[in-house]
Amino acid sequence: MKFLTDFFPVMLFFGAYSLTKDMFLATGVAIGATVITVALTWLRHRKVDTMQWISLALISVMGGATLLLHDKHFIMWKPTVLYWVMGGGLLIGQLTGRIGMRSLMGSQLSLPDSVWKKLNSAWVVFFLLLGTVNLVVAYNFSEQVWVNFKLFGGFGMMIVFVIAQSLYLSKYVEETH
Repeated sequence: MKFLTDFFPVMLFFGAYSLTKDMFLATGVAIGATVITVALTWLRHRKVDTMQWISLALISVMGGATLLLHDKHFIMWKPTVLYWVMGGGLLIGQLTGRIGMRSLMGSQLSLPDSVWKKLNSAWVVFFLLLGTVNLVVAYNFSEQVWVNFKLFGGFGMMIVFVIAQSLYLSKYVEETH
């Protein structure tokens, strides 16, 4: 369910853009959807995850700059900034002795420290790469291609990465009978 609420603003952004071909209207829809999603999460759970706060801040700042300055490049940078913040956070954590992926997944998996570090490093590289690919698409392809990439490309890359990671981690999962 959490995945759907995180993905909801992106789907509405895509839908609004697909219907109108208006990046500025779609940006306003994404801002509104993110605000509503965070508000509903707060009302329901009295807690909002750090990543939702970061996403709200980024969509407000980058989307707001897009609307205020009438420059679509700010919203196009938003996914890159989000991915780089996530990758940078994981990297800083690892450099200071805190493995972010262990904090996120440690209750679901029991892995040796060396594997946690490899997993964390893989996510750092993945987020840095995903942010870079977003910029390549934003600056070298049409607006429509970027909008499609934002929904399908980034999501597709994430699915492939998670499957590859799952295959790698499968040898560390113990079977219970």
